[in-house]
Amino acid sequence: MIKTAEFVSPGHPDKRCDFIADSILDAYLAGDPKSRVAIEIMGGHNLVTINGEITSTATVDVMALVQGIVGEEYQVIEKIAKQSPEIARGVDTGGAGDQGIMKGYATSETESLMPLEYELARNLCQKIYEKYPFDGKTQVTIDDGKVTVAIASFQNSKNAELLPLVQGVIKADEYILNGTGEWEMGGFDADTGLSGRKLIVDNYGPEIAIGGGSFSGKDYTKVDRSGAYMCRRIAVDLLRARGAKAVHTRLAYAIGKAEPVMAIAVVDGVEEAITGYDLTPLGIRTALKLDTIKFADTCTWGHFGRGFTWDV
Repeated sequence: MIKTAEFVSPGHPDKRCDFIADSILDAYLAGDPKSRVAIEIMGGHNLVTINGEITSTATVDVMALVQGIVGEEYQVIEKIAKQSPEIARGVDTGGAGDQGIMKGYATSETESLMPLEYELARNLCQKIYEKYPFDGKTQVTIDDGKVTVAIASFQNSKNAELLPLVQGVIKADEYILNGTGEWEMGGFDADTGLSGRKLIVDNYGPEIAIGGGSFSGKDYTKVDRSGAYMCRRIAVDLLRARGAKAVHTRLAYAIGKAEPVMAIAVVDGVEEAITGYDLTPLGIRTALKLDTIKFADTCTWGHFGRGFTWDV
């Protein structure tokens, strides 16, 4: 079976926006653990725009925080409102901050319990980033577990140096490096970025279905994030407990309601109800110790298979 996955470096414009969003989230949570945060970031060409909703007793110098990440030469435009009172009245009673469907996955094919093609692409991206800490992408195609094509495109890299680096990390039938030629302009100088746009990279790669909600810039009451983390936790638990090959999990919520309207696991193709977990937003926060997580740490190299509380 032929499968392909890609990965992007922390220098990619979309990932820089995710990092900004989660850095803002972390700053508000540090000052007020009950902060409600749901923000989106767009960045590029010396401009960062912040829009969304924050309700918090904390005071954060958002402009200084963002310029500390991207540079003082960047203009920062922020338009932040408080959370809608109609949404707040449901969250205040412990309900989910929005409706949505979340999905999780675990597989025995790798030590990280992640898809092989995804792990190969991520590992390659990490190794190249150590030498070239800039904007970049990798992509790996496998056929029945064998790597047929490895692709890498990294800002400021030289093909003569990049090729042996890639070959040292991954053995492939074909290598494609910097497909349009070596390049120096990258990141926000070359392209705009948007938070929440690299959803497949954030999850499990394109072979595994996801719920579709973005993660970065959202506190735990937004089940797009916390519910997806819990889906992974349950998938990992079931995989290990059953000695399974693959587990898919699904949760669905209604806004303002604490309990999910769907909680299903598929263990090696057999569907069953998920039981034995507190699946309310507060229950998830407690189980996964989300109040101890620095969310900016989660967004750069994928949210799963990295040893977070929802992985182990």
